Amino acid sequence: MFIGEVVGTVVATRKTANMDGLPLRLVRKITPGLESTSAYTVVVDIMGASEGELVLVSSGSSARQTIQTDARPCDAIIMAIVDTWQVDGAVQYTKGELAVE
Repeated sequence: MFIGEVVGTVVATRKTANMDGLPLRLVRKITPGLESTSAYTVVVDIMGASEGELVLVSSGSSARQTIQTDARPCDAIIMAIVDTWQVDGAVQYTKGELAVE
C-alpha cells in the first residue's frame, strides 16, 4: 500500500469486457513528507477520486478483493481518499490545507 496523488485519467476505449465501467487514474507516489517521486502507476478508481487528491493505493491480490474488482484483472486500486496523516505525532497533511510539491 502507498500514498499517491491523482495526476490524471487514463482512457482506454478498447479493453477487456469485464473492465467496462471501471475508471482508470494515473497516480504518482509521494513520500510521507509530501515530496513527489518519479514513480507512477495506473490504478482502478473505485472511490471516485479527483485529480490532485491524495489517495491510498492497494496493489497485488488485495486489489481484487473488493466487490467492484472481484474476478477482474486489476493490479492496483484506489482504496481510500486521504483526509490527514501524521508522522511521529506531527500532522504532515490535512486535505485542503497543503499542496504536494
